Amino acid sequence: MNVEDRADAAVSKIAAAIGEPARARMLYCLVDGRARTGTELAMVADVTPSTASVHLQRLKAQRLVAVFAQGKHRYYSLEGANVAAALEALSVLAGRSRDVFVPNTPNGLRAARICYDHIAGTLGVSLHDRFKAMGWLSRGSSADNAYELTRSGTKAFEDLGIDVAAIRALRRRFAFACVDWSERRPHIGGAVGAALLNVAMRRKWVLQELDSRALTVTRIGRREMRSRFGLRD
Repeated sequence: MNVEDRADAAVSKIAAAIGEPARARMLYCLVDGRARTGTELAMVADVTPSTASVHLQRLKAQRLVAVFAQGKHRYYSLEGANVAAALEALSVLAGRSRDVFVPNTPNGLRAARICYDHIAGTLGVSLHDRFKAMGWLSRGSSADNAYELTRSGTKAFEDLGIDVAAIRALRRRFAFACVDWSERRPHIGGAVGAALLNVAMRRKWVLQELDSRALTVTRIGRREMRSRFGLRD
């Protein structure tokens, strides 16, 4: 089989994977960039969990979706922006509209909260996205959603007063993408996430509400995160 024949065969397999209605519903559910569990995708596709698992394996084999485990859950997301772009292009051809994901989390908790010992909610996801955009985070060598700090990221965190060498020596994961249960997108977990929360609370960028995991971003916090990270209100 020559190169062109192999390319045609690959395109055919991808098209067949997308072309099954249940799998198409799963894929379009993930276009918003938020991860879903297999159970949630089974409900979206209106199939049983066991059937959904078979469909998801097919999509994963064609590198249309990625899967990662967090606790007892396995989360699925699109493999990358190129997959989303292809699905959007097909939507234009089909004249398809899709529902927007609307979280049902209380507003206070959704905006900013503590997840174990790191910042979660819209604020946590926004910080994660900004740190990646600024080139402070890179994927680790392992396949468990681990992150490493780049040289510029290490300097930025040390400028915040974080001893990167010390937190690296802790007996816990250094940094990883933790799926946010309200946003369904990653925020930063691990020792790096905990150190960031510690700085934010110590400098009164955020205040924890009494008897709640909810965080309130202060005026100082908004100003500092805007100037340091380019984070918009």
